[in-house]
Amino acid sequence: MKIQIILGSKSDMHVAEKAEKILKQFSVSYNIAVASAHRTPEVVKKTVEENDADVFIGVAGLAAALPGSIAAHTIKPVIGVPVSGKINLDSILSIVQMPPGVPVAAVGLDRGDNAALLALEILGIQDKTIQKELQDYRKEMKKKAVAMK
Repeated sequence: MKIQIILGSKSDMHVAEKAEKILKQFSVSYNIAVASAHRTPEVVKKTVEENDADVFIGVAGLAAALPGSIAAHTIKPVIGVPVSGKINLDSILSIVQMPPGVPVAAVGLDRGDNAALLALEILGIQDKTIQKELQDYRKEMKKKAVAMK
């Protein structure tokens, strides 16, 4: 199983690094590529169509068309991560307001970590090891939260 992370710009790497940290923790294979929905649409198409990934994560700010562009070229799950900027609402709305028939899941602004966890939950449907690791991860989160009181 594999996860493909596509960034709309190299400047979005700080968001991808959050996803990368989680995926390394779970020892799940992934790849990171940069391809713009507007400046290099042919690269987006090729990256998606020639990919054996099970889940795609699209990280983009401003118009944030990248997750939708990814979804246009696959029937596999696509998770959109809006990147914060001067006007945060633009990227959020661009990702959540997809037309009927081309869904994209969305996580919060800059939440590469949540995108990775959602991708792992999707993979965990078929992989009992990932399911168990996610359960353990949640138990650790609970312990840390209780310890903060």
